[in-house]
Amino acid sequence: MKKYQKLLLSVISGLLLWAAWPLRGCSALVFIALVPLLYVEERISKGEKGHVLWLSFVTFLIWNVLATWWVWNATPAAILAWVLNALFMAIVFWAFHFTKMKLHNSRLGNFLLIPYWMAFEFLHYYWSAKWPWLSLGNVFSTCTTWIQWYSVTGVAGGTLWILLVNILINNIASCEKESDRKAIRWNVAIVIALLALPIIGSKIVYNCYEEKGEDTEIVVIQQNCDPWNEQFDSQFYDQTVQKNVDLAESLVSPETRFILSSESAIQEGIWLDHIQDVRAFKIIGKFIDKHPQCCFVIGGTTYEWVLKGMEDDFPARQIGNSDRYYYAHNSALLIDTVSVQHRNKSKLTPAVEAIPEWMGFLKNFSITMGIARGTLKTDPYPHNMSFGEHQIGVAICYESAFGGYVSEFARKGADLLFVSTNDGWWGDTPGYRQHFEFSKLRAIENRRCIARSANTGISGFIDQKGDVLQKTEYWKEDVIKATLKANTEKTFYSKHGDYLYRIAMWMTFGLLLVMFVITMLGLFKKKASH
Repeated sequence: MKKYQKLLLSVISGLLLWAAWPLRGCSALVFIALVPLLYVEERISKGEKGHVLWLSFVTFLIWNVLATWWVWNATPAAILAWVLNALFMAIVFWAFHFTKMKLHNSRLGNFLLIPYWMAFEFLHYYWSAKWPWLSLGNVFSTCTTWIQWYSVTGVAGGTLWILLVNILINNIASCEKESDRKAIRWNVAIVIALLALPIIGSKIVYNCYEEKGEDTEIVVIQQNCDPWNEQFDSQFYDQTVQKNVDLAESLVSPETRFILSSESAIQEGIWLDHIQDVRAFKIIGKFIDKHPQCCFVIGGTTYEWVLKGMEDDFPARQIGNSDRYYYAHNSALLIDTVSVQHRNKSKLTPAVEAIPEWMGFLKNFSITMGIARGTLKTDPYPHNMSFGEHQIGVAICYESAFGGYVSEFARKGADLLFVSTNDGWWGDTPGYRQHFEFSKLRAIENRRCIARSANTGISGFIDQKGDVLQKTEYWKEDVIKATLKANTEKTFYSKHGDYLYRIAMWMTFGLLLVMFVITMLGLFKKKASH
Protein backbone atom coordinates (compact mmCIF):
# COMPACT_ATOMS: atom_id res chain seq x y z
CA MET A 1 0.00 0.00 0.00
CA LYS A 2 1.37 3.41 -0.98
CA LYS A 3 1.88 6.29 1.47
CA TYR A 4 -0.89 8.44 0.03
CA GLN A 5 -3.32 5.51 0.34
CA LYS A 6 -2.52 5.15 4.04
CA LEU A 7 -3.03 8.89 4.51
CA LEU A 8 -6.31 8.77 2.61
CA LEU A 9 -7.61 5.93 4.77
CA SER A 10 -6.63 7.87 7.91
CA VAL A 11 -8.57 10.88 6.62
CA ILE A 12 -11.59 8.68 5.85
CA SER A 13 -11.59 7.37 9.44
CA GLY A 14 -11.62 10.93 10.78
CA LEU A 15 -14.47 11.92 8.46
CA LEU A 16 -16.52 8.85 9.41
CA LEU A 17 -16.13 9.57 13.13
CA TRP A 18 -17.36 13.12 12.52
CA ALA A 19 -20.20 11.94 10.27
CA ALA A 20 -21.40 9.62 13.03
CA TRP A 21 -21.32 12.24 15.77
CA PRO A 22 -24.46 13.88 17.16
CA LEU A 23 -26.51 15.72 16.22
CA ARG A 24 -26.83 15.63 12.47
CA GLY A 25 -24.74 12.54 11.87
CA CYS A 26 -25.65 8.92 11.23
CA SER A 27 -24.73 7.08 14.42
CA ALA A 28 -24.46 3.69 12.69
CA LEU A 29 -21.37 4.92 10.80
CA VAL A 30 -19.41 4.67 14.05
CA PHE A 31 -19.39 0.86 13.65
CA ILE A 32 -17.08 1.19 10.63
CA ALA A 33 -15.39 4.51 11.42
CA LEU A 34 -12.18 3.00 12.84
CA VAL A 35 -11.88 0.25 10.23
CA PRO A 36 -9.79 2.28 7.72
CA LEU A 37 -7.34 3.32 10.44
CA LEU A 38 -7.14 -0.22 11.81
CA TYR A 39 -6.45 -1.50 8.31
CA VAL A 40 -3.58 1.01 7.98
CA GLU A 41 -2.18 -0.20 11.30
CA GLU A 42 -2.53 -3.79 10.09
CA ARG A 43 -0.44 -3.09 6.99
CA ILE A 44 2.26 -1.30 8.98
CA SER A 45 2.41 -4.11 11.56
CA LYS A 46 3.11 -6.50 8.68
CA GLY A 47 6.19 -4.57 7.69
CA GLU A 48 4.99 -1.84 5.34
CA LYS A 49 6.43 1.65 5.80
CA GLY A 50 4.41 4.19 7.73
CA HIS A 51 4.17 5.99 11.05
CA VAL A 52 1.16 4.87 13.11
CA LEU A 53 1.46 7.83 15.48
CA TRP A 54 1.19 10.53 12.84
CA LEU A 55 -1.36 8.76 10.64
CA SER A 56 -3.65 8.24 13.62
CA PHE A 57 -3.04 11.87 14.64
CA VAL A 58 -4.51 12.92 11.28
CA THR A 59 -7.62 10.82 11.97
CA PHE A 60 -8.20 12.18 15.43
CA LEU A 61 -7.40 15.80 14.58
CA ILE A 62 -10.05 15.76 11.84
CA TRP A 63 -12.56 14.26 14.28
CA ASN A 64 -11.77 16.76 17.06
CA VAL A 65 -11.91 19.84 14.85
CA LEU A 66 -15.04 18.94 12.87
CA ALA A 67 -17.01 17.60 15.86
CA THR A 68 -16.09 20.34 18.37
CA TRP A 69 -15.17 23.38 16.24
CA TRP A 70 -17.71 25.39 18.21
CA VAL A 71 -15.41 25.48 21.27
CA TRP A 72 -13.68 28.35 19.46
CA ASN A 73 -16.72 30.53 20.22
CA ALA A 74 -15.89 30.38 23.93
CA THR A 75 -12.10 30.37 23.94
CA PRO A 76 -9.18 30.63 21.50
CA ALA A 77 -7.60 27.82 23.55
CA ALA A 78 -9.77 25.59 21.36
CA ILE A 79 -6.85 25.21 18.93
CA LEU A 80 -4.63 23.87 21.70
CA ALA A 81 -7.45 21.59 22.89
CA TRP A 82 -7.96 20.09 19.43
CA VAL A 83 -4.27 19.45 18.87
CA LEU A 84 -3.57 18.06 22.34
CA ASN A 85 -6.63 15.81 22.47
CA ALA A 86 -5.85 14.44 19.00
CA LEU A 87 -2.25 13.85 20.08
CA PHE A 88 -3.37 12.04 23.26
CA MET A 89 -5.63 9.79 21.17
CA ALA A 90 -2.83 9.13 18.69
CA ILE A 91 -0.44 8.19 21.51
CA VAL A 92 -3.02 5.72 22.84
CA PHE A 93 -3.40 4.21 19.36
CA TRP A 94 0.36 4.03 18.94
CA ALA A 95 0.70 2.35 22.38
CA PHE A 96 -1.79 -0.28 21.22
CA HIS A 97 0.23 -0.79 18.01
CA PHE A 98 3.52 -1.08 19.92
CA THR A 99 2.05 -3.56 22.42
CA LYS A 100 0.51 -5.62 19.62
CA MET A 101 3.87 -5.80 17.81
CA LYS A 102 5.58 -7.03 20.98
CA LEU A 103 2.96 -9.40 22.36
CA HIS A 104 0.71 -10.75 19.62
CA ASN A 105 1.20 -9.37 16.11
CA SER A 106 -1.93 -10.90 14.62
CA ARG A 107 -5.60 -10.11 14.14
CA LEU A 108 -6.18 -11.37 17.69
CA GLY A 109 -3.80 -8.65 18.88
CA ASN A 110 -6.19 -6.00 17.53
CA PHE A 111 -8.36 -6.54 20.62
CA LEU A 112 -5.59 -4.93 22.70
CA LEU A 113 -6.97 -1.60 21.52
CA ILE A 114 -10.01 -2.05 23.76
CA PRO A 115 -8.40 -1.70 27.23
CA TYR A 116 -6.07 1.06 26.05
CA TRP A 117 -8.84 3.19 24.55
CA MET A 118 -11.29 2.66 27.42
CA ALA A 119 -8.60 3.49 29.98
CA PHE A 120 -7.93 6.71 28.07
CA GLU A 121 -11.62 7.67 28.17
CA PHE A 122 -11.64 6.98 31.91
CA LEU A 123 -8.54 9.14 32.39
CA HIS A 124 -10.37 11.95 30.61
CA TYR A 125 -12.86 12.01 33.49
CA TYR A 126 -10.29 12.86 36.16
CA TRP A 127 -7.11 14.60 35.06
CA SER A 128 -6.65 18.36 34.65
CA ALA A 129 -7.32 18.21 30.87
CA LYS A 130 -10.61 16.33 31.37
CA TRP A 131 -12.69 16.16 28.18
CA PRO A 132 -15.22 13.31 28.03
CA TRP A 133 -17.15 14.96 25.18
CA LEU A 134 -15.75 12.57 22.57
CA SER A 135 -16.15 9.34 24.54
CA LEU A 136 -17.27 6.93 21.83
CA GLY A 137 -20.34 5.75 23.74
CA ASN A 138 -21.80 9.28 23.62
CA VAL A 139 -22.52 8.81 19.93
CA PHE A 140 -25.77 6.94 20.64
CA SER A 141 -27.44 9.86 22.43
CA THR A 142 -29.67 10.23 19.36
CA CYS A 143 -30.55 6.50 19.35
CA THR A 144 -31.81 5.98 22.89
CA THR A 145 -33.96 2.98 21.94
CA TRP A 146 -30.69 1.15 21.09
CA ILE A 147 -29.02 1.69 24.46
CA GLN A 148 -31.49 1.06 27.27
CA TRP A 149 -28.79 -1.28 28.66
CA TYR A 150 -26.73 1.82 29.56
CA SER A 151 -28.56 1.47 32.90
CA VAL A 152 -26.19 -1.47 33.45
CA THR A 153 -22.99 -0.42 31.67
CA GLY A 154 -23.08 3.34 31.26
CA VAL A 155 -21.40 5.01 28.29
CA ALA A 156 -18.43 2.63 28.68
CA GLY A 157 -20.64 -0.19 27.40
CA GLY A 158 -21.24 1.77 24.21
CA THR A 159 -17.51 2.36 23.74
CA LEU A 160 -16.84 -1.37 24.21
CA TRP A 161 -19.58 -2.21 21.69
CA ILE A 162 -18.15 0.16 19.07
CA LEU A 163 -14.57 -1.06 19.45
CA LEU A 164 -15.53 -4.73 19.26
CA VAL A 165 -17.53 -4.29 16.06
CA ASN A 166 -14.84 -2.17 14.38
CA ILE A 167 -12.11 -4.67 15.24
CA LEU A 168 -14.13 -7.64 14.00
CA ILE A 169 -15.00 -5.90 10.72
CA ASN A 170 -11.34 -5.02 10.23
CA ASN A 171 -10.38 -8.64 10.89
CA ILE A 172 -12.82 -9.68 8.17
CA ALA A 173 -11.46 -7.08 5.74
CA SER A 174 -7.85 -8.11 6.34
CA CYS A 175 -8.39 -11.82 5.63
CA GLU A 176 -6.48 -12.59 2.44
CA LYS A 177 -5.85 -16.34 2.38
CA GLU A 178 -8.25 -18.94 1.06
CA SER A 179 -7.90 -20.79 4.38
CA ASP A 180 -9.39 -17.77 6.19
CA ARG A 181 -12.86 -18.33 4.76
CA LYS A 182 -14.06 -20.22 7.84
CA ALA A 183 -12.77 -17.43 10.10
CA ILE A 184 -14.56 -14.88 7.91
CA ARG A 185 -17.88 -16.72 8.27
CA TRP A 186 -17.50 -16.88 12.03
CA ASN A 187 -16.56 -13.20 12.28
CA VAL A 188 -19.48 -12.16 10.08
CA ALA A 189 -21.87 -14.15 12.27
CA ILE A 190 -20.41 -12.58 15.42
CA VAL A 191 -20.65 -9.07 13.96
CA ILE A 192 -24.30 -9.58 13.01
CA ALA A 193 -25.06 -10.90 16.51
CA LEU A 194 -23.12 -8.04 18.15
CA LEU A 195 -25.08 -5.48 16.16
CA ALA A 196 -28.50 -7.06 16.41
CA LEU A 197 -28.77 -8.49 19.93
CA PRO A 198 -28.05 -5.30 21.94
CA ILE A 199 -30.48 -3.31 19.78
CA ILE A 200 -33.24 -5.94 19.91
CA GLY A 201 -32.79 -6.39 23.67
CA SER A 202 -32.82 -2.64 24.19
CA LYS A 203 -36.01 -2.15 22.21
CA ILE A 204 -37.71 -4.88 24.27
CA VAL A 205 -36.65 -3.15 27.50
CA TYR A 206 -37.76 0.22 26.10
CA ASN A 207 -41.24 -1.08 25.25
CA CYS A 208 -41.67 -2.89 28.57
CA TYR A 209 -40.20 -0.33 30.95
CA GLU A 210 -42.64 1.54 33.18
CA GLU A 211 -41.52 4.71 34.91
CA LYS A 212 -41.26 4.55 38.69
CA GLY A 213 -41.74 7.09 41.45
CA GLU A 214 -44.15 9.75 42.68
CA ASP A 215 -45.46 12.50 40.43
CA THR A 216 -43.60 15.78 40.96
CA GLU A 217 -44.45 19.02 39.18
CA ILE A 218 -41.51 21.12 38.03
CA VAL A 219 -41.30 24.48 36.28
CA VAL A 220 -38.23 25.22 34.14
CA ILE A 221 -37.21 28.76 33.22
CA GLN A 222 -35.23 29.80 30.15
CA GLN A 223 -34.35 33.41 30.95
CA ASN A 224 -32.45 34.03 27.68
CA CYS A 225 -29.86 36.56 28.84
CA ASP A 226 -26.98 37.15 26.45
CA PRO A 227 -23.82 35.80 28.19
CA TRP A 228 -21.73 38.31 26.23
CA ASN A 229 -23.78 41.23 27.57
CA GLU A 230 -21.50 43.86 29.11
CA GLN A 231 -24.30 45.65 30.95
CA PHE A 232 -23.26 44.23 34.30
CA ASP A 233 -24.59 46.55 37.04
CA SER A 234 -26.88 46.26 40.04
CA GLN A 235 -29.94 47.30 38.05
CA PHE A 236 -29.27 44.61 35.41
CA TYR A 237 -28.74 41.98 38.15
CA ASP A 238 -32.08 42.80 39.77
CA GLN A 239 -33.92 42.84 36.44
CA THR A 240 -32.54 39.40 35.58
CA VAL A 241 -33.71 37.87 38.85
CA GLN A 242 -37.09 39.59 38.58
CA LYS A 243 -37.47 38.13 35.08
CA ASN A 244 -36.95 34.65 36.53
CA VAL A 245 -39.59 35.29 39.20
CA ASP A 246 -42.09 36.69 36.68
CA LEU A 247 -41.64 33.73 34.35
CA ALA A 248 -42.10 31.30 37.26
CA GLU A 249 -45.22 33.15 38.40
CA SER A 250 -46.86 32.56 35.02
CA LEU A 251 -46.88 28.75 35.45
CA VAL A 252 -46.58 27.97 39.16
CA SER A 253 -49.47 26.01 40.68
CA PRO A 254 -50.30 24.59 44.13
CA GLU A 255 -48.78 21.27 42.95
CA THR A 256 -45.44 22.79 41.86
CA ARG A 257 -42.50 21.62 43.96
CA PHE A 258 -39.47 22.95 42.07
CA ILE A 259 -38.65 26.03 40.01
CA LEU A 260 -35.43 25.44 38.06
CA SER A 261 -33.36 28.18 36.43
CA SER A 262 -30.01 28.24 34.68
CA GLU A 263 -26.36 28.36 35.65
CA SER A 264 -25.25 31.85 36.75
CA ALA A 265 -28.81 33.18 36.51
CA ILE A 266 -27.99 35.21 39.64
CA GLN A 267 -25.24 37.47 38.35
CA GLU A 268 -24.85 39.40 41.59
CA GLY A 269 -21.81 38.17 43.53
CA ILE A 270 -22.91 36.12 46.56
CA TRP A 271 -20.71 36.13 49.68
CA LEU A 272 -21.65 33.02 51.64
CA ASP A 273 -21.06 34.69 54.99
CA HIS A 274 -23.43 37.56 54.08
CA ILE A 275 -26.29 35.70 52.42
CA GLN A 276 -28.81 37.91 54.20
CA ASP A 277 -27.53 40.89 52.20
CA VAL A 278 -28.01 39.36 48.74
CA ARG A 279 -30.66 41.35 46.85
CA ALA A 280 -31.51 38.39 44.58
CA PHE A 281 -32.50 36.27 47.56
CA LYS A 282 -34.85 38.98 48.80
CA ILE A 283 -36.59 39.07 45.41
CA ILE A 284 -36.86 35.28 45.22
CA GLY A 285 -37.80 35.15 48.91
CA LYS A 286 -40.97 37.17 48.26
CA PHE A 287 -41.96 34.65 45.59
CA ILE A 288 -41.27 31.71 47.94
CA ASP A 289 -43.28 33.32 50.76
CA LYS A 290 -46.18 33.54 48.32
CA HIS A 291 -45.69 29.92 47.15
CA PRO A 292 -44.25 28.04 50.15
CA GLN A 293 -45.08 24.66 48.61
CA CYS A 294 -42.13 24.99 46.21
CA CYS A 295 -38.47 25.95 46.16
CA PHE A 296 -36.25 27.82 43.69
CA VAL A 297 -33.16 26.08 42.26
CA ILE A 298 -30.91 28.57 40.51
CA GLY A 299 -27.25 29.12 39.62
CA GLY A 300 -24.92 31.87 40.80
CA THR A 301 -21.33 32.82 41.54
CA THR A 302 -20.48 32.54 45.22
CA TYR A 303 -17.48 33.69 47.24
CA GLU A 304 -15.96 32.85 50.59
CA TRP A 305 -12.88 33.91 52.52
CA VAL A 306 -9.81 31.71 52.58
CA LEU A 307 -8.90 30.49 56.06
CA LYS A 308 -5.66 31.65 57.63
CA GLY A 309 -2.76 29.46 56.55
CA MET A 310 -4.50 28.38 53.32
CA GLU A 311 -3.34 31.32 51.21
CA ASP A 312 -1.11 29.06 49.09
CA ASP A 313 -4.08 26.95 47.98
CA PHE A 314 -4.02 27.20 44.18
CA PRO A 315 -7.64 28.47 43.72
CA ALA A 316 -7.10 31.18 46.37
CA ARG A 317 -7.31 34.69 44.89
CA GLN A 318 -5.67 37.73 46.42
CA ILE A 319 -7.56 41.00 46.81
CA GLY A 320 -5.23 43.58 45.29
CA ASN A 321 -2.05 43.87 47.33
CA SER A 322 -3.80 43.11 50.61
CA ASP A 323 -3.30 40.07 52.81
CA ARG A 324 -6.87 38.91 52.21
CA TYR A 325 -7.65 35.93 49.96
CA TYR A 326 -10.93 34.50 48.76
CA TYR A 327 -12.38 31.59 46.77
CA ALA A 328 -14.82 31.87 43.86
CA HIS A 329 -17.33 29.09 43.12
CA ASN A 330 -19.75 28.25 40.35
CA SER A 331 -22.69 27.20 42.49
CA ALA A 332 -26.20 25.81 42.36
CA LEU A 333 -28.49 27.16 45.08
CA LEU A 334 -31.76 25.87 46.50
CA ILE A 335 -33.90 28.56 48.13
CA ASP A 336 -36.95 27.71 50.21
CA THR A 337 -38.77 29.29 53.14
CA VAL A 338 -36.27 27.87 55.64
CA SER A 339 -32.78 28.21 54.22
CA VAL A 340 -30.45 28.61 51.27
CA GLN A 341 -28.60 25.40 50.36
CA HIS A 342 -25.77 25.31 47.84
CA ARG A 343 -23.29 23.04 46.12
CA ASN A 344 -20.21 24.05 44.16
CA LYS A 345 -19.30 22.80 40.72
CA SER A 346 -16.71 19.99 40.87
CA LYS A 347 -15.97 19.27 37.20
CA LEU A 348 -14.55 22.53 35.84
CA THR A 349 -14.20 23.35 32.17
CA PRO A 350 -10.46 23.24 31.31
CA ALA A 351 -8.92 26.61 30.38
CA VAL A 352 -12.22 28.42 30.96
CA GLU A 353 -12.85 27.72 34.66
CA ALA A 354 -9.66 25.89 35.62
CA ILE A 355 -5.97 26.44 34.99
CA PRO A 356 -3.69 23.44 35.71
CA GLU A 357 -1.38 24.00 38.67
CA TRP A 358 1.67 23.41 36.50
CA MET A 359 0.60 26.56 34.61
CA GLY A 360 0.90 28.64 37.75
CA PHE A 361 1.99 31.71 35.81
CA LEU A 362 -1.63 31.91 34.52
CA LYS A 363 -3.15 31.61 37.99
CA ASN A 364 -4.82 35.03 37.89
CA PHE A 365 -5.98 34.76 34.29
CA SER A 366 -8.32 32.72 32.12
CA ILE A 367 -7.74 31.53 28.58
CA THR A 368 -11.20 32.77 27.62
CA MET A 369 -13.11 35.95 26.88
CA GLY A 370 -11.72 37.71 29.96
CA ILE A 371 -14.84 37.47 32.12
CA ALA A 372 -13.50 34.75 34.42
CA ARG A 373 -10.21 34.95 36.29
CA GLY A 374 -8.07 32.14 37.62
CA THR A 375 -9.32 28.77 38.86
CA LEU A 376 -12.59 28.19 40.69
CA LYS A 377 -12.71 26.37 44.00
CA THR A 378 -14.57 23.07 43.76
CA ASP A 379 -16.38 20.64 46.03
CA PRO A 380 -14.40 17.38 46.25
CA TYR A 381 -17.54 15.25 45.85
CA PRO A 382 -21.10 15.79 44.59
CA HIS A 383 -23.81 16.11 47.20
CA ASN A 384 -27.58 16.35 46.96
CA MET A 385 -29.81 19.15 48.13
CA SER A 386 -33.13 18.40 49.82
CA PHE A 387 -36.65 19.78 49.80
CA GLY A 388 -39.46 18.03 51.61
CA GLU A 389 -39.13 14.32 50.92
CA HIS A 390 -37.04 14.91 47.79
CA GLN A 391 -33.30 14.63 47.31
CA ILE A 392 -32.16 16.30 44.10
CA GLY A 393 -28.85 16.12 42.29
CA VAL A 394 -27.99 19.27 40.36
CA ALA A 395 -25.33 18.91 37.67
CA ILE A 396 -23.84 22.29 36.77
CA CYS A 397 -23.19 22.68 33.04
CA TYR A 398 -20.11 20.61 32.03
CA GLU A 399 -20.72 18.13 34.89
CA SER A 400 -23.62 16.60 32.96
CA ALA A 401 -21.10 15.13 30.46
CA PHE A 402 -19.60 12.92 33.23
CA GLY A 403 -21.72 9.79 33.57
CA GLY A 404 -19.91 8.33 36.57
CA TYR A 405 -20.04 11.65 38.40
CA VAL A 406 -23.78 12.15 37.84
CA SER A 407 -24.44 8.58 38.99
CA GLU A 408 -23.11 9.55 42.42
CA PHE A 409 -26.14 11.79 42.94
CA ALA A 410 -28.44 8.79 42.38
CA ARG A 411 -26.21 6.57 44.52
CA LYS A 412 -26.57 9.05 47.37
CA GLY A 413 -30.36 9.05 47.12
CA ALA A 414 -31.35 11.65 44.52
CA ASP A 415 -34.82 10.89 43.14
CA LEU A 416 -34.61 13.62 40.49
CA LEU A 417 -31.72 15.00 38.44
CA PHE A 418 -31.47 18.62 37.34
CA VAL A 419 -29.07 20.18 34.84
CA SER A 420 -28.43 23.90 35.24
CA THR A 421 -26.31 25.29 32.41
CA ASN A 422 -25.42 28.30 30.29
CA ASP A 423 -24.80 27.10 26.75
CA GLY A 424 -24.99 30.58 25.26
CA TRP A 425 -21.19 30.97 25.15
CA TRP A 426 -21.05 28.66 22.11
CA GLY A 427 -23.61 30.51 20.00
CA ASP A 428 -25.97 28.76 17.59
CA THR A 429 -23.66 25.79 16.94
CA PRO A 430 -23.78 22.00 17.45
CA GLY A 431 -22.29 22.54 20.94
CA TYR A 432 -25.49 23.32 22.82
CA ARG A 433 -27.40 20.63 20.91
CA GLN A 434 -24.81 17.95 21.73
CA HIS A 435 -24.85 19.03 25.37
CA PHE A 436 -28.63 18.60 25.54
CA GLU A 437 -28.36 15.14 23.98
CA PHE A 438 -25.94 13.94 26.66
CA SER A 439 -28.60 14.52 29.34
CA LYS A 440 -30.62 11.73 27.72
CA LEU A 441 -27.75 9.34 28.47
CA ARG A 442 -27.74 10.36 32.15
CA ALA A 443 -31.49 9.70 32.36
CA ILE A 444 -31.11 6.15 31.01
CA GLU A 445 -28.01 5.31 33.07
CA ASN A 446 -29.76 6.17 36.35
CA ARG A 447 -33.45 5.79 35.40
CA ARG A 448 -33.98 9.30 36.67
CA CYS A 449 -36.15 11.96 35.10
CA ILE A 450 -34.19 15.08 34.23
CA ALA A 451 -35.27 18.72 34.25
CA ARG A 452 -32.84 20.92 32.33
CA SER A 453 -32.57 24.70 32.36
CA ALA A 454 -30.22 26.35 29.87
CA ASN A 455 -29.91 30.13 29.83
CA THR A 456 -30.41 30.43 26.06
CA GLY A 457 -31.58 26.86 25.37
CA ILE A 458 -32.15 24.02 25.01
CA SER A 459 -34.19 23.63 28.20
CA GLY A 460 -36.50 20.68 28.66
CA PHE A 461 -37.73 17.56 30.39
CA ILE A 462 -36.46 14.01 29.82
CA ASP A 463 -38.07 10.85 31.18
CA GLN A 464 -36.44 7.72 32.61
CA LYS A 465 -36.17 6.08 29.17
CA GLY A 466 -34.32 9.05 27.68
CA ASP A 467 -37.34 10.38 25.78
CA VAL A 468 -37.69 14.15 25.52
CA LEU A 469 -41.08 15.16 26.92
CA GLN A 470 -40.76 18.88 26.22
CA LYS A 471 -38.04 21.21 25.04
CA THR A 472 -37.68 24.87 24.24
CA GLU A 473 -36.41 26.64 21.16
CA TYR A 474 -32.93 28.12 21.15
CA TRP A 475 -32.44 31.80 22.02
CA LYS A 476 -36.04 32.36 23.09
CA GLU A 477 -37.31 33.46 26.49
CA ASP A 478 -39.60 30.72 27.73
CA VAL A 479 -41.01 28.83 30.70
CA ILE A 480 -42.32 25.25 30.64
CA LYS A 481 -43.91 22.87 33.13
CA ALA A 482 -44.11 19.09 33.44
CA THR A 483 -44.90 16.37 35.95
CA LEU A 484 -41.98 13.97 36.36
CA LYS A 485 -41.61 10.71 38.27
CA ALA A 486 -39.29 10.93 41.29
CA ASN A 487 -37.61 7.50 41.34
CA THR A 488 -35.60 6.20 44.31
CA GLU A 489 -34.61 2.79 42.88
CA LYS A 490 -30.94 2.51 41.91
CA THR A 491 -29.81 0.96 38.64
CA PHE A 492 -26.82 -1.36 38.44
CA TYR A 493 -24.86 1.52 36.95
CA SER A 494 -25.94 3.93 39.70
CA LYS A 495 -24.70 1.45 42.29
CA HIS A 496 -21.38 0.57 40.64
CA GLY A 497 -20.52 3.53 38.41
CA ASP A 498 -17.86 3.16 35.71
CA TYR A 499 -16.80 -0.39 36.60
CA LEU A 500 -16.06 -1.25 32.94
CA TYR A 501 -13.66 1.67 32.74
CA ARG A 502 -12.00 0.59 35.98
CA ILE A 503 -11.50 -2.94 34.64
CA ALA A 504 -9.96 -1.47 31.47
CA MET A 505 -7.66 0.70 33.59
CA TRP A 506 -6.34 -2.31 35.48
CA MET A 507 -5.89 -4.29 32.26
CA THR A 508 -3.95 -1.37 30.74
CA PHE A 509 -1.79 -1.13 33.83
CA GLY A 510 -1.02 -4.85 33.50
CA LEU A 511 -0.16 -4.49 29.80
CA LEU A 512 2.14 -1.56 30.48
CA LEU A 513 3.83 -3.52 33.25
CA VAL A 514 4.38 -6.47 30.89
CA MET A 515 5.78 -4.12 28.23
CA PHE A 516 8.15 -2.60 30.78
CA VAL A 517 9.41 -6.04 31.82
CA ILE A 518 9.88 -7.12 28.19
CA THR A 519 11.76 -3.92 27.38
CA MET A 520 14.04 -4.28 30.41
CA LEU A 521 14.76 -7.94 29.61
CA GLY A 522 15.65 -6.92 26.05
CA LEU A 523 18.10 -4.33 27.37
CA PHE A 524 19.71 -6.87 29.71
CA LYS A 525 20.12 -9.36 26.86
CA LYS A 526 21.79 -6.72 24.69
CA LYS A 527 24.22 -5.83 27.47
CA ALA A 528 24.97 -9.52 28.09
CA SER A 529 25.65 -10.14 24.40
CA HIS A 530 28.22 -7.33 24.40
